[in-house]
Amino acid sequence: MKKIFSAFVLASVMVCQSVFAADLSKLVIMHTNDTHGYDQRAEGINGLATVKALKDDFEKKGYNVLLVDAGDAIQDNNLVNLSKGKTAIQFFNAVGYDAATFGNHEFDYGQDILQERMKQAKYAYVCANVLVEATGKTFAPASKIITKGDVKIGVFGMTTPETLVSTNPKDVYGLQFLDHEDLIKAAQKEVDFLKTSGADVIVALAHIGSYNKTGYATSEDILANVKGIDVFVDGHDHKLKNKPQKDGSIHVSTGDYTKNIGVVTFKDGKWVADPYKYGRFNEEDQKVKKLVDKAVEKVAKAMNKKVATVGFDLDGARNPGLRTKEMAIGDLIADAYLWQGRQANVLAGKDIDCAFINGGGIRKGINKGTITYGNVCAALPYNSQLYVITIPGSVLLEVIEASTYSTPVAVAGFPQVAGVEYEVDTTVPFEAEEKYPRSLFSKPAKPGARVTIKTVNGKPFDINAEYSVVATEFQCNGGDTYAAFMPYAAKNSRSIGYIDSDALVNYLKTELGGIVPENYKEAQGRIIIKK
Repeated sequence: MKKIFSAFVLASVMVCQSVFAADLSKLVIMHTNDTHGYDQRAEGINGLATVKALKDDFEKKGYNVLLVDAGDAIQDNNLVNLSKGKTAIQFFNAVGYDAATFGNHEFDYGQDILQERMKQAKYAYVCANVLVEATGKTFAPASKIITKGDVKIGVFGMTTPETLVSTNPKDVYGLQFLDHEDLIKAAQKEVDFLKTSGADVIVALAHIGSYNKTGYATSEDILANVKGIDVFVDGHDHKLKNKPQKDGSIHVSTGDYTKNIGVVTFKDGKWVADPYKYGRFNEEDQKVKKLVDKAVEKVAKAMNKKVATVGFDLDGARNPGLRTKEMAIGDLIADAYLWQGRQANVLAGKDIDCAFINGGGIRKGINKGTITYGNVCAALPYNSQLYVITIPGSVLLEVIEASTYSTPVAVAGFPQVAGVEYEVDTTVPFEAEEKYPRSLFSKPAKPGARVTIKTVNGKPFDINAEYSVVATEFQCNGGDTYAAFMPYAAKNSRSIGYIDSDALVNYLKTELGGIVPENYKEAQGRIIIKK
């Protein structure tokens, strides 16, 4: 009788689950990622007022809409940079987002500012793999269940471990970014927890990406090893994705800058993506539009001040470009750092030898015509302090070797330089030792195997000499591939009293007299890439 009763109970539960299963036919999951402050509608960009209008359109048709974001919303465009992301959160609140996770650039203003932005948000921030080392607890709640109609949706977040080196390391001190097996375990734990808590649908917000250049986990690693995710909303690599999985789930991403608005629905037992490319839906919510336009006008007043003029385009391409080879804009900015360092005279009359700027630190080019303060801030949006450090020639060689380890394949740490001439022989394989502390990048086993430094400050390179270098706080703290700078920066770094963008403004106005000369029209031959 006990066996019969147990079987009856089990059958009853199964029947109840079947009868009362959530109706997914009226659920729409809208998603964005890597908006980077490109929130105003423009040619090729939908903008957040259109996101809101599309959300309202679905709801008017009787759908229940979940709206989520996969990170990198509060940094890059001047529209959000000047307020340190505050305007981005205001826009997201007005649109009616339900949840978001952190991108690596959410940490660019520091943890205190990010905490302020989280408090400002009327939606949930979730992240399962960023832990506070002192407590072992997650920096934000790992997950949240959100109800839409009769559907309970479990949403959890993940942030790329690359954040350790792609934002200023000081801004993530005290945080641990779970990677590989630990990341997969954390993700599976949240899926299981959300299902046990009654979630009908599991949505992963993953600022992870598919492109793996430093060995950290990719989205594909997670999808292959974590069971139970229905919709995997990706970000970080700025790629449009619509990848149905064998189990009926889906891997999606909108690319970037709201060029596409992500839309996912459930049809015939599987999840289906139907991204709205710019031009497909052209309405704008007027309240959100007014809010964004007002912020744009405020920023424009500050950004439209003239700094200089240029008679040619200064290309800011990344790949091929600033992350693979010498670029004219890299020469200009590195020259500005070196000039400003020398003007500051922080070494009491001793000359400063050279300057470095990581290619990934230059975010936009500058077009022919008037150069405004906004153009400068768009090119250098991080407001990074400039420092002078003194290092041995051996460390200078190690830094360039480490920072060109993948050349000609793009790497954000690729050194744009002033006062240095070097050559990279890409026919020689890079040999790696152990990874630098708190870094995803490896120390070169044989500095000088691929890289030859020809001159420093106009003189032949001497591996035993000492050299003074101007670099950003990000680089001095070991950001990107610059971990070899850290011990020397900790001992003898000196601030020159200027941030990166101010140095460029001062160089353009004072040293160049407000006109960029023709010698910056092309790269000046400081770097040779041998293939």
